[in-house]
Amino acid sequence: MAVNLQKGQKVSLVKPNGKKIMKLMVGLGWDAIEQPQGFFSRLFNGKDDIDCDASVFLCKKGKFVDNDDLVYFGNLEHYTNAVKHMGDNLTGEGDGDDEQIFVDLTKVPAEYDKLIFVVNVYKALVRNHHFGMIKNAFIRIVDNETNEELCRYNLSENYDGMLSMIVGEVYRRNDEWKFNAIGTGTKDANLTQLSEHFR
Repeated sequence: MAVNLQKGQKVSLVKPNGKKIMKLMVGLGWDAIEQPQGFFSRLFNGKDDIDCDASVFLCKKGKFVDNDDLVYFGNLEHYTNAVKHMGDNLTGEGDGDDEQIFVDLTKVPAEYDKLIFVVNVYKALVRNHHFGMIKNAFIRIVDNETNEELCRYNLSENYDGMLSMIVGEVYRRNDEWKFNAIGTGTKDANLTQLSEHFR
């Protein structure tokens, strides 16, 4: 059974038998709230699908120091092959994960100690979109070797007006990898602005 996490809760990436889980699939999902139709739909940009993008900042000593350490729809694989993004979902339609990121912790070099998972709304200011137009957002960690879901964090707060979200992080502590459920919304309009939180 997967563990349902609360905001700020941390969990070790270890199986009940003590074996460390080193190959992960990180799934992120969301649904768009249906917008009004007809005359008033233009006020809500109802004709435009809201496009959310999942990304990962790879950090050294807890800091994001090199733009090559950002994995997103424009750079789908880290040069170490430790993190691979499976591509962009433009609408959030359908059940299950909207975007998936595979992480092989055995390939993460020792100088990296934290992987921060974020989601931002694409062209949020231009399209007048924000996370208040999103529902059922979640992040889940799956053991990629057994396909077993280890933990899930459902983001249930009100994120109205927020343009980006720091969803969670996988971090190394005393040679053990853990997951931390964060769920913090920000008003950063793009990844460049969002990266300043981690530099």
